[in-house]
Amino acid sequence: MTAPRVKLDIDATREKLGALGLSHAVEALEGLLSDAVRSEMPAHAFLERLLDAERSGREERRVRTMLKTAKIPTGVTLENFDFAFQPAIERSRIETLATGAWIRNGEVVLMQGPPGLGKSHLLCGLGIRAIQLGFSAQYFRFDELLTALRADAHLPPTRLKKRKYMSTALLLIDEMGYDPMSRDDASLFFRLVSYRYGRGAMGITTNKSIRDWTELLAGDEVLATAILDRLLHRAHVLNIKGRSYRLRDLEEALRA
Repeated sequence: MTAPRVKLDIDATREKLGALGLSHAVEALEGLLSDAVRSEMPAHAFLERLLDAERSGREERRVRTMLKTAKIPTGVTLENFDFAFQPAIERSRIETLATGAWIRNGEVVLMQGPPGLGKSHLLCGLGIRAIQLGFSAQYFRFDELLTALRADAHLPPTRLKKRKYMSTALLLIDEMGYDPMSRDDASLFFRLVSYRYGRGAMGITTNKSIRDWTELLAGDEVLATAILDRLLHRAHVLNIKGRSYRLRDLEEALRA
């Protein structure tokens, strides 16, 4: 004979949890309490599960909020990157970067190679992982970053350092190198790199090799040397070669 079902009156408990700001515990309370009664769970084990529900709910909300604020493109994670298609990319190296130690140390990841090889995917995947690890991050396409730098060119250092591209723990710069910079833009980029040097991590994707950066930076060899000296001092450089994902998708579509 089965034991009679215990009716649980938990409205007062919900109200108290809500008053304490434990909204995720409020949502989980009824299900967890029912499980606890059925399984005769010890009180401390039930409390631990309720606190875990609150903590995991808060963490999920934090990650969602920070991803939205960071403006990182959605759907591109390290988990869904096709390493088998790009064997030139060392999976172990990406996994090491995914620990976030380089962000904590204010270092640079520079990914260079032709278009379509997955550089942006890896950049965004590392940005998402950074947020999951508790770091702040901000994503810019390079043209968007230049627009922001031009708009803030007149700001004094005390106000400039509060801008997200200066203050974030990880600055993600995507698609650098498609157009050469003017002398003024190159100077603004130098100001950014100089400020973040030793203060904050950067991830950069570019279709230009390092030897072509002088041309990219308005043909100014002195300025290019100064920027590269700071970027490469503590950098992880990934030279990516291989087949284009976009061409692969096109080939598959044509065969279909």
